[in-house]
Amino acid sequence: MKKATLLWVDLEMTGLFPGKDKIIEVAAIATDWEFNKIAEYTAVVKVPEDLMHERMVGPFWEEHSESRDALIAQNESGKSVAEVEKELLDFLDKNFEEQSIPGDEKGKGKIILAGNSIHQDKKFIDIEMPKLASRLHYRMLDVSAWKVYFEGALGKHFVKRELHRALDDIEGSIDEMKWYLTFLK
Repeated sequence: MKKATLLWVDLEMTGLFPGKDKIIEVAAIATDWEFNKIAEYTAVVKVPEDLMHERMVGPFWEEHSESRDALIAQNESGKSVAEVEKELLDFLDKNFEEQSIPGDEKGKGKIILAGNSIHQDKKFIDIEMPKLASRLHYRMLDVSAWKVYFEGALGKHFVKRELHRALDDIEGSIDEMKWYLTFLK
């Protein structure tokens, strides 16, 4: 079985403030360096319903009310964050082998996290899933850095779906990264 080299993650949260907001949906896709999907994982994290109603308000959630309503509706079927973290650790064990970036002893054996604005998701992982955080490399493949350069310097824009659901968002991030790389060939 082919082992993965990148862990693409997207989280949906009640908001953007780690410690105050909570993870409510998780998607992970394990790929190789060519971004071929090796495996995927999705889960709903159950949080107190009153927290969702308190935090999932404002212009963003009004504009994306269909996504908000679907996230709230699925909450009852969710699992604890500890259970989801354990399943993610099992996902890593099954799909990744120890790897390293040549010349990088500090990150030896750690898994590289990838995604759009992945640093924000990583903040939530650090707080809510510390065992998972301990398995992740300090370097990340952040698609949003490519977006900043291509839009700012080259005036080129990738049009991504805006469903704001974890699995769809991560698939869109992989497609976006592939698109940027077409300019290097």
